[in-house]
Parts: sequence; structure tokens; C-alpha cells
Amino acid sequence: MYPLRRNRRLRSNEAIRSLVRETIISPNDFLVPLFVVEGKGVKEEIASMPNYYRYSLDLLEKEVKELWAMGLKSVLLFVKVPDHLKDNKGKEAVNPKGLMQRAIKTVKNTCPDMLVMTDVALDPYSSYGHDGIVEDGQIVNDDTVEVLASMSVSHAEAGADFVAPSDMMDGRILSIREALEDEGFIDTGIMSYSAKYASAFYGPFRDALDSAPGFGDKKTYQMDYANRFEAIKETEMDIDEGADIVMVKPGLCYLDIVREIKNEVDVPLAVYQVSGEYAMVKAAAEKGWLDHDAVMMEQLTAIKRAGANIIASYFAKDVVRVLG
Repeated sequence: MYPLRRNRRLRSNEAIRSLVRETIISPNDFLVPLFVVEGKGVKEEIASMPNYYRYSLDLLEKEVKELWAMGLKSVLLFVKVPDHLKDNKGKEAVNPKGLMQRAIKTVKNTCPDMLVMTDVALDPYSSYGHDGIVEDGQIVNDDTVEVLASMSVSHAEAGADFVAPSDMMDGRILSIREALEDEGFIDTGIMSYSAKYASAFYGPFRDALDSAPGFGDKKTYQMDYANRFEAIKETEMDIDEGADIVMVKPGLCYLDIVREIKNEVDVPLAVYQVSGEYAMVKAAAEKGWLDHDAVMMEQLTAIKRAGANIIASYFAKDVVRVLG
């Protein structure tokens, strides 16, 4: 006797598949990373990230308007700092007239309702390319945290809605939260890179910002990718210290971590689909080895299905194009 329930009935055509689909991707899911450089009229394609660009402030205005028109309402800002402004203390990071601070104001002046999140870490400003202050070949924690707190206040003063510390220093969420509160920025949120792994997928991003470490690696502060339960501990500590949103980075290789954290916490969860993940799809598609749009949508759906409320992705504009 054939079964009374045939699961294939709910797969028989696109109409029924769409009707019962559990995970839906929309423009509202995306946080769009934007790379900003000094100059005027600059739109530089990043060689290892095809069809992705660095923008000078004047062209940043145009890009932000385009994103908003496409229904993409949130951006995450990164800056490429000129070498002559880099040092070991992050002095330029707290410059009220620095590139990040001007970029924040540019986005808010162009599109006041655009949600602006900002990268908080010292590697773009560091002469060593590390996320913290270096002393005797070591990345020191507590002195770095002090700079990160000041940096966060500077971003809030410029108009950032959220600061996004990506450094993985211990205790920085509490220090940033206290600094923001002390300066009256009670409504400025914190999206913490809570489970950021020491991954080989970051290479193209470091090309984009010229922020590769000048010595060693980042394994003394970013997490060992072999570890699972450590991610839950890190995330819970960040929430206790005041994080409003937590993040797992990278994306696709860490979906088990995404689900683990989603099951444990009650704050929104972001996932960063990083530059290497983007570059691999672009490169394989250029070779004709896979269907770009189909693989892109499958990967992003997997990230959301695993538990992501927010997806930071370089594919955001491509997705809107596919969705029509």
C-alpha cells in the first residue's frame, strides 16, 4: 500500500513550493559593507573582490542613494587609511575630522534614515596591521580597549547608530558601553563580533583596506576555528557586557556555530559572509564552473536558515537584482 502522506505533493510546482517555503530572503536581511578612501571621484575595484569597490566620499553619496532606492537600509563602514596616518596607538582613529567620522556624516547627510554601523578596530590605523596596540611583539589588551572605547564615542559623536567592535579584545564591550553611556549616547547600539574566528577567508578584505598584519598572525585574539563551545562563552559574555547584537564571522563554514548561538541567546544574531566566500563564488562563476546566482542564493538561504537575523554580505546588491 502506498503511503497516505506523499511529501512530494508539496514540491510538485513552484507555486506550492513558494507557498510552503520556510526561509525567505529579502533586502531587509542585509547589512551592506562599504569601503571608503580619501580623494575625489574615486571608485576603485578591489582586484580580489570582483565588482566591489572603494569609494571616495563624493561617490559614497551616490552609492548610498542607490542602496536606499534598492531597499537596502543598513551599511557597515570601513576606511582605508593612508599610510602616513598609521601609527601604533590609533591616534587617527579618534580624529573628529578623520575619514571614518566624515564618512558617517556623509551617509547621514545623504540619507538620514540609513542605518549606519561602523567598524571599531585598530588594524586600519595600525602601522603593524594588528587590531591592537603592539608592545614587545605582543598585542596588548587593556590599553587597546581604552582606544576602542574612545573610538566608539568618536563614531557616536559623528552620528553612527551602532558601533561594531571587530577586534576580539577581552572586556571591550563593557568598556565601550560604559564610555557611550558616560558621554550620553545611551541609544547608540553595539553589534559585537562575538565569535570571530582566525580564518583563512579574510584575504581579499585585507587587500581592500591594506590591513594585513605586518608580522605574525591574529590567532592570539581571534578564535581557533576548531572550537565550538568557546563561541557560546564569548557570545554570552558580550551580551552580559552590553552587546545589543552579536555576530558570527565567517559565515558558511560556521553554520553549526550560528545555530548553537541562536539556540542559546535572545538577542539578534548577525552573520558576516566574508570576502573570501564572496571571491570564491565570483571566481568560479567567471570560469563557468558554477551558476553564480543559484549558488549565491543557496548560500545566503543557508545562512538565514541556520539562524541569522542579519547578514553582512558583499552580495547584497546582486541579491536584490535576482529578487527583482
